[in-house]
Amino acid sequence: MTEENAPSLRKIDRLRLVSAAAAMGILVVLAGVYGIAHMRGNPGDPACRAAVSTGKKIAPLVHGEVAALSVAQTPFRVPDLAFKDATGHDRTLADWRGRTILLNLWATWCIPCRREMPALDELQALRGGNEFEVVAVNIDTRDPQKPLAFLKENGVTHLAYYSDASARVFEDLKEAGKAFGMPTTVILDPNGCEIGTIAGPAEWASDDGVKLVSAAISNATGNAAR
Repeated sequence: MTEENAPSLRKIDRLRLVSAAAAMGILVVLAGVYGIAHMRGNPGDPACRAAVSTGKKIAPLVHGEVAALSVAQTPFRVPDLAFKDATGHDRTLADWRGRTILLNLWATWCIPCRREMPALDELQALRGGNEFEVVAVNIDTRDPQKPLAFLKENGVTHLAYYSDASARVFEDLKEAGKAFGMPTTVILDPNGCEIGTIAGPAEWASDDGVKLVSAAISNATGNAAR
């Protein structure tokens, strides 16, 4: 090698190093994007296979007043949503592990939500207990007294009050592909896995609604006991 050629060779080596570093950076970014998408999709969680089985078993009951329910086709663990209870204490969905729940997101500005609340309250009165609870989370972001006044005025007394003034619970469900409008309802098994989802209201206290929920509780409880 001549001294005249040395600077050129060093320049080529530096370019190669820069190109390799750039390629590695692209791979890292792509891996990160794929990882995020994979995490959000939460696909194939083995612990949630029983919820899919429950969904298949209750599918024949998806008609009439609850015809809009979409039963889970693939295992999916619902994100551990965070909100507050009536006393202002922090709660998450993990607090209901071991119980089947009907998670409902509602707001006073949502007319279908307002119409649905009495039926949810009645469903809680009929089936609420150690194995099941209707967890209705209010997402009003302005006046915190407005939803409380609405519930009182409409005689909703069996539902425990939960709220998220940031409405983050809706955004988290939306990012997970499980919320498309209001109200949004997801039935979860004792492992926190999706059994079925409804976008829009339903007559939960109707014969159709009670039979569907009762079957979901029975099947999910049986799967959890195995």
